[in-house]
Amino acid sequence: RESSAGMASSPCGNSNFDSGLEIKTRSVEQTLIPLVSQITTLINHKDKPKKSERTLAAIHRVGQAVSVAVGRFVAVGEAIAAENQELKDEMGQACFEARRAGDAIAQLTDVGSALPSQLDGRVTVFSDRTAMVKAARLLLSSVTKVLVLADRIVIKQIITSRNKVLVTLDHLERVSTFQEFVQIFSQFGNEMVEFAHLTGDRQNDLKDEKKKARMAAARAVLEKCTMMLLTASKTCLRHPDCESARINKDAVFHRMRCALEQVIEIVTEARSCGENRILPASIYNGIKEFKSGVECLRENLYSLSPQSMSSQLEALVERTEDFTDSAYTSHEQRQAILGLCQLARQDTQQLVHAWVEAQSVHAKEATKDMEVAILKTSQSVSDLRRELHKVAVGRASDLLKVHGEQLPLRALKAAGAEGNLEEVAEYSRTLTEQKEQLVETCRLLCHVSGTEPLEITCIHAEETFHVIGPQIISAAQTLALHPSSKIAKENLEVFCEAWESQLCDMALLLREINDVFEGRRGQLKSLHWLSKHLANMKTAKAVKLDAEEQTSMAKLGLELRLLSSDVDTEVEKWEDQEHEIVRQSQSLASMAYNMYLFTRYLSTMLNPRLFSKCIHCSVKVRKYLGIEKSAI
Repeated sequence: RESSAGMASSPCGNSNFDSGLEIKTRSVEQTLIPLVSQITTLINHKDKPKKSERTLAAIHRVGQAVSVAVGRFVAVGEAIAAENQELKDEMGQACFEARRAGDAIAQLTDVGSALPSQLDGRVTVFSDRTAMVKAARLLLSSVTKVLVLADRIVIKQIITSRNKVLVTLDHLERVSTFQEFVQIFSQFGNEMVEFAHLTGDRQNDLKDEKKKARMAAARAVLEKCTMMLLTASKTCLRHPDCESARINKDAVFHRMRCALEQVIEIVTEARSCGENRILPASIYNGIKEFKSGVECLRENLYSLSPQSMSSQLEALVERTEDFTDSAYTSHEQRQAILGLCQLARQDTQQLVHAWVEAQSVHAKEATKDMEVAILKTSQSVSDLRRELHKVAVGRASDLLKVHGEQLPLRALKAAGAEGNLEEVAEYSRTLTEQKEQLVETCRLLCHVSGTEPLEITCIHAEETFHVIGPQIISAAQTLALHPSSKIAKENLEVFCEAWESQLCDMALLLREINDVFEGRRGQLKSLHWLSKHLANMKTAKAVKLDAEEQTSMAKLGLELRLLSSDVDTEVEKWEDQEHEIVRQSQSLASMAYNMYLFTRYLSTMLNPRLFSKCIHCSVKVRKYLGIEKSAI
């Protein structure tokens, strides 16, 4: 039982097999669950070697079905190996082991090889338990390896798509005529649509929530920067000698390259100089770890030292300086935070004193004085967290109310259209101050966000405000230098819209942080790069599109954007196109969580080219091939 239980828990619990493979995607994990269930059923029946004919026949059918399915599975794996030379050796070995394990299971469950009992004439099977356990482990390990190797093909597709985008991006950056730009940007649009589909499927399939959040942030940058790249490039082509236009354009290209690189780092788990940093230590996590250590003293007085607990609290208090040192924190708020920090210190000192006394008398469990001190210390740090949350969320709410009026943006647009460089400079200083407030507020929200995915979303918001602020200013300067330029005006509008969009995203983020704090969260909405679009989709009319229609529609949207000078109309068409792509992508992603039984899944794998896609949409492949539900 221990062996079968171990196998049953391994792929879905620790996600590691004897081969040392780690399952990182939900689709591979969900594919293996039915196989684990069938193998566990076979092994559990080993405990009762005498079986009725009906039970014996059922076991035989399961064993033979597994063997047949593995045979088909291996055939596809071998075909994949033939088409991908870099996987040939590893895939061939894994397929060989899977076929050998499937044959062994078929032999062990073969009724013809079973012998009747001398006592009652009933057939006895599974005389060799060790052989069954060994075959089962080998099968699980080899099948997992085949699936993980096949998953490399998906990663390879994403890398190839990224490389195509980068090459076209380089061409776009060097174009010198508008006609050439239109042609290359059309190609760039098609490549970005393909990249968005591949990375969207990958994001939905990732098990690690931090990676999903990082992928969502990178894809959000690419989505917004695509429009900025279009207008910034057009402005630069129209005004080639304008320094502010060049600065504006260069910033967009740089940000897109960074986002593309981040996506590849996530899917390949690579590390670069720019992304080799860890998340900044948040106060929420610090309080959580501190309280956990304090409460563990109830069970083990010697789990840590009094000095380490005091040091942990001081490190926590030091992080609150982001709040107390801020010029935007009121005097009352600063005094409240400092007072709670001092109270936490006092309660911790009382706990340490009671703790040392308990250790001096060799107590085996927490004394009454310790229990009281533990409760007081936990309460004081919880009160500190509550106050910090109130300060961060309160400031964010106030800023969103003030910035909702968009006064600096409207003033910059007006000053730029009038060609008034002095007013542009004045309102640029106002926008810069607002940007600094928003950046600092995002940093404070990161401290109290409550989950690592939300921390990543806060960091993304901070970086976005930090980058877009100067881009708005450079776009306004360009318009002021060329007040009659429709392209320069359109470019400023796009960057202002990106700023407003980020404010909307921040409002959503604020609600989620509040929900986490109050314990109302189920699933984080901000992990999806188009959460705001998904919210609006409730009122959208559902229309089914196939892949070719989606691509054509995306291309049409980009061409319309190039040829039209009506900004409002163009944005509306672009968003309509995005609605359809997102709706279709969401439908495809949901298929990954409706996996059929392992043997049914394998029965669809008749075309090697469909193998990697089957991982994500097995239901669609079954319908496409016309295989009935009772195929196996």
